[in-house]
Amino acid sequence: MKTKLILTLSVFFVLCNFTVWAGIDPIENLSVSRVQVLDIEATINPAIANYIQTELNLAEKHPGSLLVIRLNTPGGLVSTTKDILAMFGRSKTPITVWVTPEGASATSAGAIIASGAHLILMSPGTNIGAATPVGLGEDIKESDGRSKAINDLQALVKSLSETRGRNAAAFSEMIGKSSSFPADEAMKKHIIDGVVSNLDQVRTVLADKIIVIQGKKHMLKFAPIVEVVERPMDAGQRLLNVLAHPSTAYILFIIGALLLYFEFQAPGGYIAGAVGILCLLTAGIAFQVLPLNFGAIALLIAGVGLLVLEVFVTSYGLLGVAGVVCLGAGSLFLYRHEDGWLTIQYSVIFSALAGVVTFGSFLVWYFARENSKVDKRQFFNLVSQQGEILSALGHDTFQVKVKGEIWRARSNEQLAVGDTVKVTEHSQDNLILTVSKLS
Repeated sequence: MKTKLILTLSVFFVLCNFTVWAGIDPIENLSVSRVQVLDIEATINPAIANYIQTELNLAEKHPGSLLVIRLNTPGGLVSTTKDILAMFGRSKTPITVWVTPEGASATSAGAIIASGAHLILMSPGTNIGAATPVGLGEDIKESDGRSKAINDLQALVKSLSETRGRNAAAFSEMIGKSSSFPADEAMKKHIIDGVVSNLDQVRTVLADKIIVIQGKKHMLKFAPIVEVVERPMDAGQRLLNVLAHPSTAYILFIIGALLLYFEFQAPGGYIAGAVGILCLLTAGIAFQVLPLNFGAIALLIAGVGLLVLEVFVTSYGLLGVAGVVCLGAGSLFLYRHEDGWLTIQYSVIFSALAGVVTFGSFLVWYFARENSKVDKRQFFNLVSQQGEILSALGHDTFQVKVKGEIWRARSNEQLAVGDTVKVTEHSQDNLILTVSKLS
């Protein structure tokens, strides 16, 4: 009896540890009760990275979430692509990239991002690939730079594909040979995990799929009732998505630099400089030179400065408009960081901006009304104003500075440079003042 008990326990112990001794990783069930859907139909830029990071943070707060990214992109920035892949690697939430709808493609950076997802799906009539790195509008021509870029990206997608158990050679071919694969061929070559047309099919195809999350194997098990949550971009992300397009960001940078150069060449107007600063700050955020929060704070400070400057500089409202734009953009971009989940309610932002615009509009209306009551000829008349003699042009003709303006003046009195004078007559026809010495 004792021998049988020892034998039974030994067999049980061997069976329990067989997977460890055999080098087989245990597979844990991962229950999915919530599908969080993102839509990306744009270039891969900092706005997309912020969008994905924000949604990953939200998914982490809801255990049992599956992130589904509906992707249709022509490509984008390599630096942003690598940031997104790092997010995928840190994520504890399973991520599925779904190339959809029909006619969509995951090209260039889109294919590289897909290689880092835990699962890849495609709709019929879509394609994935053509991931050879290019410059702005053309292929990279320098042989050394091109080779380095291709080798770096090939090594990256190979490593990611092998980790996810996919066809690493096919992904390498997308970069080395710019190959592109339609949905059916991608399925045959084991590039993707399924071909689906709708969300119901996504659930059917992904059920019981085995994925690797941070080195551990998990089997997807869908709950009987699965909540589907659509999460589109918010207003700030949509605005940043437009501005962060590589071509748009480049144009903003050039415009900003030229306007600042013009301001330095002809200082004093401040309008060119103000608009130039706005363009450069926006381009800095788009190029990821400025972190999003720092860029937002800089925009807010610039906005307040422009509104204050509007009081002292005659810009006919241009500085005020630029200030309101800076405040709005800065408010929408603020509090966006991967380590936090703080937001400003849109109602607060729009109320504050509405208050600034309303107050500014009231001032414009008030001054316009008061100005309409003034006789324009008398309003610009300099009679009784004081000035200073700058130089003598003749025995009775002088240059005089009145209210910051330099005028030609006449006087029957003996005047010297530096004398304080009073305007006694202002000729509107020949723009000559008559002055007398002020005792």
